Amino acid sequence: MQEWLNHPAVQGGLAPFVAALVTAELFQRLRLSGLAIIAGFAVTVYLASDFSIDPLTASRKIIWLGIASGLLGAALSVFNWSLWRPILSVAAACAAVWVGLRVLQQRPFGEAMQWGAGCALFVGWLVFWMDDLHDASVRAGSAGMALGLGCGGAALLGASALLGQFGLALGAAASAYLLIQMISNSPLPCGRSYTLPLSLIAGLTGCLAVLTARLPWYALLLLAAIPLAAKTPVSEKWALWLQSLLLSVVTLVCAAGAVYLTWRVAGAPPL
Repeated sequence: MQEWLNHPAVQGGLAPFVAALVTAELFQRLRLSGLAIIAGFAVTVYLASDFSIDPLTASRKIIWLGIASGLLGAALSVFNWSLWRPILSVAAACAAVWVGLRVLQQRPFGEAMQWGAGCALFVGWLVFWMDDLHDASVRAGSAGMALGLGCGGAALLGASALLGQFGLALGAAASAYLLIQMISNSPLPCGRSYTLPLSLIAGLTGCLAVLTARLPWYALLLLAAIPLAAKTPVSEKWALWLQSLLLSVVTLVCAAGAVYLTWRVAGAPPL
């Protein structure tokens, strides 16, 4: 059993998928199905890493920021304030600089400023535009699946197994969330408990993979386009499974492009 649980495909794929599936169903009546994202991510952290704080490495910062953002997103579902979107985006941008701070400090000042600003812009952008989907569960589900799989696949090719599992866990959890909607032909509750941790963890993971691995920075441009691609017009009269399918195809094209660009630079994954 332990050998089975240690398999990367289980840690970053099957386990978060099952955890998200169960969580989305259990919390549906509380309108907190979006917690499926953080449940899937937490299972992967438990199996592939740990929840230690000391030493507070960059990957552990991502873990605790992700968990905190999931709890914050659930709390914000009670308070509807128009300024939450820009506030969360600015906070996420600051978190990006904090996560990569030790790496940035090892670079010349001018270069560090450029990379820090780029990371802040990328993470802030993702949080801002994913937040625009927090009341559109089908679009958020499709975007989340593509963002997780694209970020995880690119990070894995960029020679970072742990960061790759972080991203793939998000993609697997979002896939479970989307699958329930496709089968039931009924939307699930979404909210910031889904969009905030997903966009924050994916953004921070992508930035750290650029700073410490071989993920090219321009691959992040395609990942940044995913929330916008999820806004592609589809008829509300269509069956929900058809809407999900079409939106998934559009967003996965962006994710596949990011993975391809990374493959061109880094080559085959480290197996």
